[in-house]
Parts: sequence; C-alpha cells; structure tokens
Amino acid sequence: MSVASLEDSPLFVSALARGISLLRAFSESSPAMTLPELAQATGLTKSAVQRFAHTLWTLGYLRKDPASKKFSLAPLSLELGMRYTQTSALVLGGNPFLHSLNRTSQETCSLAEPDGTDMVYVARFATHKQMFVHMPVGMRLPMFCTAAGRAVLSRLEPARARGLLERSRRVAYTPSTITGIDRLMEELEFTRHHGYARSDGEFYPGDITISAPVMDAGDTPVGAVNVSVPSSRWSFAEAQAVFGPQVLETAHAIRASRTLGRMHPYYDMAAPLPA
Repeated sequence: MSVASLEDSPLFVSALARGISLLRAFSESSPAMTLPELAQATGLTKSAVQRFAHTLWTLGYLRKDPASKKFSLAPLSLELGMRYTQTSALVLGGNPFLHSLNRTSQETCSLAEPDGTDMVYVARFATHKQMFVHMPVGMRLPMFCTAAGRAVLSRLEPARARGLLERSRRVAYTPSTITGIDRLMEELEFTRHHGYARSDGEFYPGDITISAPVMDAGDTPVGAVNVSVPSSRWSFAEAQAVFGPQVLETAHAIRASRTLGRMHPYYDMAAPLPA
C-alpha cells in the first residue's frame, strides 16, 4: 500500500504528521532554522510552522535562540529515538552478542535493520583503534550498496529482492559502488552461497564491511550484523576470511537465543513491496 493511500485513511492525523515533519527538517547541514527557513524546508505555511514550533518548544523538543530567533532540536528530542532502542527486541536481544563480537574482532561492530530500501543502524560497538567512518545509531544507508542490505536481500526470494533493488535509487557514491541490477544479483547469490555479504568501499571509500543476516522465528530477515574495517589495515580478501565466520556465528547466536520471536511481516514474501 502506498503512502498516499495510507494518508487517505480517516485514521490519519495530518496535523500530527506535519508536526513530525518539523522535527525531521533539522539536519547536519541545517541544525538551526528560523520560521521562514522551516517553512521552506517542510513546505508548510509560516503560520502552521509557527504553531508547531511553539508547541514543540513549549513541550521541550525544540530550543529557540532569543537573539537569532532560530529553532534547533533540544536534548529531549533524543528521547524519541532512545525509546526505540530501549524497546526493540532486535536491539535488546542482539546487543550482548554484538558486544561479544566486538571483543573478539577488536573492530567496529553494528546491528542494522531494514526500513524501506534503506538499512538503519540501531546498535553499535566501536573499536578502540583509529576509525575514519562515523556511523552513529540512527543513520540510514542504502540497502543496495551496503553489506547489511545485501545480507537481508539475500534471504528474500530472488524476484522480491530484485524488486527492492529496482526501487532503490542506485547512485554511485564511490568509484567502487555496484549499481547494475545483474551485478547486484550476483552479489546476493554470493551471499546465499557463503552466508555472509560484503562491501568494499561502496559508500565510504576505504570502508570494508562484512555482514550476516539475522533471522526471526518465522525465518524472515529482520536485521544484519556487521563488522567494519578500514582498507588501510585489512585487504578485502582477509576481511572476508576472518570476519565472515564471526558475523555468521553472531547472527546464528542471536536467533538461537529465542529473543526475537516473529517480529513483523514487513519482509514477508506475501507482503507488498514498499513504495
């Protein structure tokens, strides 16, 4: 079902949706904005933005600079995302095993979850060694060019995986990014055969990632375990040989812990593809 058809439902509260769009308008490139700037960023009228901004400021989710009149996110806004990590079965069940993987590998380890044609990073344990990639919890990366995304796609029926790839905005983020459907399907076949997915500098130059899918009790891929290393310390072949078995073992351990149950039908074979 498309977003447009969902918004036609009598249960849809458009005012709430517009208020949320105000919170989502802030970004690294626009951390603080005036009312006219917020109106331009959201497509809302200045009058509507003024009401929503005042309400969110009153509730403590926004700050307002008295001199510049610019609004910015307040620390309370973090609570919205933190509630997810505190209640997610995937995060709560996976964190102990992810921490163990981090101690074993001595490298940065992450847990990512599919959402549309993206992967959202929901847990992370960083290495004590020098890193050059900043991957905070909550960051979204495209499925098609990430090892985590390919790990999830590999456990779907090929036709469904192809459909998600075709709906993806396949941009060449680096000279190494694979964008062709046939090449991507070959990578998914590699993952089905070896059990782990791989990505070599396809989103961040020099970033090698090895990943394995996390399955729920209904045999649906609900996430992926990652180990990320720099090419300055590892070759692509070495990273696969060392971390492929480790991410597979961690993903199997999360499933065997029986903490996930049957999580959600989003990637069920019979469920409609996301718009």
